[in-house]
Amino acid sequence: MNKQNGSQNGVALYVLPTTAASFQIRRPPDDDYDPHLHRNVKNPTTNWQTFAHFLKASIGTGVLAMPSAFANAGYVGGTILTIIIGLLALYCLHILINSMYLLCKRRRVPYLSFSEAMKLGLQQGPRGLRFLAPFATPFVDGFLAFYHFGICCVYVVFIAENIKQLVDEYLIVLDIRLHMCFLIVPLMLIYSVRNLKLLAPFSSVANVFMFAGFGIILYYVFTDLPPLSQQDAFVSYKKLPTFFGTVLFALEAVGVILAIEENMATPKAYVRGCGIMNWGMSIVLALYVVVGFFGYWRYGEESKGSITLNIPQTEIPAQVVKLFFAITVWISYALQGYVTASIVWHKYLSRRINNKSLHLPYEMLFRLCIVLLTFAFAVAIPNLSVFLSLVGSFCLSILGLIFPALLQICVQYADGYGPCQIKLLINLLLLVFGACGGLVGTYVSISDIIDVYK
Repeated sequence: MNKQNGSQNGVALYVLPTTAASFQIRRPPDDDYDPHLHRNVKNPTTNWQTFAHFLKASIGTGVLAMPSAFANAGYVGGTILTIIIGLLALYCLHILINSMYLLCKRRRVPYLSFSEAMKLGLQQGPRGLRFLAPFATPFVDGFLAFYHFGICCVYVVFIAENIKQLVDEYLIVLDIRLHMCFLIVPLMLIYSVRNLKLLAPFSSVANVFMFAGFGIILYYVFTDLPPLSQQDAFVSYKKLPTFFGTVLFALEAVGVILAIEENMATPKAYVRGCGIMNWGMSIVLALYVVVGFFGYWRYGEESKGSITLNIPQTEIPAQVVKLFFAITVWISYALQGYVTASIVWHKYLSRRINNKSLHLPYEMLFRLCIVLLTFAFAVAIPNLSVFLSLVGSFCLSILGLIFPALLQICVQYADGYGPCQIKLLINLLLLVFGACGGLVGTYVSISDIIDVYK
């Protein structure tokens, strides 16, 4: 007879194997170990600080690109597909975190990183997948570090574009690459903050600026709305890969979402039914649909990579919006870059330096190099819309859809997949969807980049 033991508040339960022999081999006598109760976080964040981080991590430049995304799907197609992709992303985050929790219980450890969980999961999964286990850690770490590095590149472009419009209006017209140069020092200053708890007040201020900015944007959007019939309800399926990449980029921030969960004082509050992740994603998804739908209704095919570039450049409220979002994204740069620094520096580079007194100066030097590299990539591809679509299609289809589905397949392998193998079927569908969407989206994004720079 199966027996269930687990944590409260809806966090994943572990179902014991059906035979006593398998129990004795695979399970220690005491199965009451709760990883959440054994975490030792140096600077834990409160639920409100975590909620602020979640909103800030999930609402970045991507939401401002939603009108442009809807131009590649239509106002009906865009609304339906955004909700579907958002729910899929939320579901994948839940199965990822719950699978990591189960692995922590089995190993009796307080926390496993995404890459460690993938390695252990593959070791316990179907025999045909176990040969992938040695490659899991560098592969997952590489994708996470590259994805959040890519976000930081997009942020450099976004800040520079908005600052350029203000400077062009009041001072002097300069090339956007010069504005990127001017950002190096401010970005390094915010990126030198190495602690998520210290970043929490910045995230709260950024959220205030962000929602005030959205209010002004919606004022412009609702002014002189054209007849809805002038816009397309649906568009050609050939444009959907670009839509897929843009929306996935906008909605997913898997590395930061895992990082802020790791740093919580009460991680059970993160994934329960009325927890931080569900409430946060509901707000995020509603905001994305509203901005995308009405932004496309207002600007149609003229929608740019950021809606802040569509609103009037010469009016004071519009200029305030651009300043607000420039500050907001500047703060977000440190939050997104936290993942890259955490992986590359803490997991790989710091171990090579025996003298711990040199860790801080070397870490600051490493962070400076990251800032300079994001600047270099932003200079190379200063087109915001094609850049974020490429990052979303290439990285997030793997990190946000494929890896969570694959991990749950492996983690549930010993215990079964439920009635009619339902969990296996769902995860196989996610694997196919993620692979097809990622491949096609990446191909289309690269083609768009080539067209732009011919």
